[in-house]
Amino acid sequence: MKTETERYSVHIPVIFLRSFLLGDTLNKFVKRIFDILFSVFIIIGVLSWLIPILAILIKRDSKGPVFFIQKRNGLNYKEFNCYKFRSMELNDQAHLNQVTKNDIRITKVGKWLRKTSIDELPQFFNVLLGEMSVVGPRPHMVSITEMYTDRINKFMVRHFIKPGITGLAQTKGFRGEVENDKDIINRVKYDIFYMENQSILFDIKIIFNTLYNTLKGDEKAY
Repeated sequence: MKTETERYSVHIPVIFLRSFLLGDTLNKFVKRIFDILFSVFIIIGVLSWLIPILAILIKRDSKGPVFFIQKRNGLNYKEFNCYKFRSMELNDQAHLNQVTKNDIRITKVGKWLRKTSIDELPQFFNVLLGEMSVVGPRPHMVSITEMYTDRINKFMVRHFIKPGITGLAQTKGFRGEVENDKDIINRVKYDIFYMENQSILFDIKIIFNTLYNTLKGDEKAY
């Protein structure tokens, strides 16, 4: 049986991949039901009481809105509003430049939000709206997508399915800042591997791995 590395190192038949994914109606239906149930659980069970608390902390820490809304590319390259808890001071570069390590734009509360990945929780509203999935390729902000579309082979394949709050690439250490082309190449390879092997059991495994990485601390969570 091929390992993940072996599987994604071979030539990827993109046309076959697209036909396979779009034609698997049952798999898409089951995944959507899972997404709805999981997002409703998080919104009612966690965000219903967490939002008021974080709203107070964020507003006391710095001026600006509680939520940060950013255009990102989703299914079929379509742009959508991606929701996050605001973790930075208000600045003109938020939609153009990704966050870097020790970024001076990040607030005190924001450092904690980003380290624990709590800043991503509002994206469960995106899941409920059908713009995202719980698990899938992470959506990039538009400027990053435009940068790598022509530079990285098969980069656009990752837009054949809905983006996710977490994904296989993120559990393998390729999350957050893209420091070089190797980071984005490996991210795309893991995204394609996930697309070829997606199942609810695989999604649950990725969710548990994400929780484990968050609890132990991810060095790229900044």
